[in-house]
Amino acid sequence: MAIDLVDYERKAREAVQAFWENREAARQKQIESGKADQGERASVTSGKNMDGFIALILDIIHANGLTHADIHQKRAVLTLPGFFRPTKLWDLLVIHKGELIAAIELKSQVGPSFGNNFNNRTEEAIGTAHDLWTAYREGAFGKQPRPFVGWLMLVEDAPESRSPVKYNSPHFPVFKEFKSVSYLQRYDLLCQKLTQEQLYTSASLIASPRSAAAGGNFCSLSSMTSLKTFVASLAGHIAGESARLE
Repeated sequence: MAIDLVDYERKAREAVQAFWENREAARQKQIESGKADQGERASVTSGKNMDGFIALILDIIHANGLTHADIHQKRAVLTLPGFFRPTKLWDLLVIHKGELIAAIELKSQVGPSFGNNFNNRTEEAIGTAHDLWTAYREGAFGKQPRPFVGWLMLVEDAPESRSPVKYNSPHFPVFKEFKSVSYLQRYDLLCQKLTQEQLYTSASLIASPRSAAAGGNFCSLSSMTSLKTFVASLAGHIAGESARLE
């Protein structure tokens, strides 16, 4: 069964470029209004920064057979039932013939506060997945095959995210893979472990500098967490579900 990756590299560069352009546009708008938020928050309040990646995901879905699926992007229809809480709001849901085909989270982090944000993102990602799969086990979505559950993270590629990070663990040693690594490497390890532990079907890390506003350049830190691995996994899942349901 052939899968279509819809020229994802070009579209990903466009998405990255749009990410940085939208952040700057939001910051300028806040400044011009005289109500600028403090720090980096001024460039994230528009809520449109990851739209380019949503467009790429939509192209993957349509190109691999689910042309008539219900793809939900508006906040009012993005909730799924949870097990530990009543509902969880996702960034993108794909539903076809009453079955949950895919649930995807798209996140980003720009400096300088990499430390606190990394911990928050980690706890959120783990909790979200554990909640969904427990709800799935308990029949929240009916009797259906496992959906694709994806986590896509864009992190600013900067000296602060590339530098080794100190840690404090006075009672027990940390796992050796976490020693003398940067925040980008921590995110890469997080994505690897999220996939290895089957919390997510695929988890991807995209590293991109602010200068990518001019050309959309980005990179991956490992094959396992690359954008290509993510889109190939999603495309294969969509193609398989299309063959099963159409």
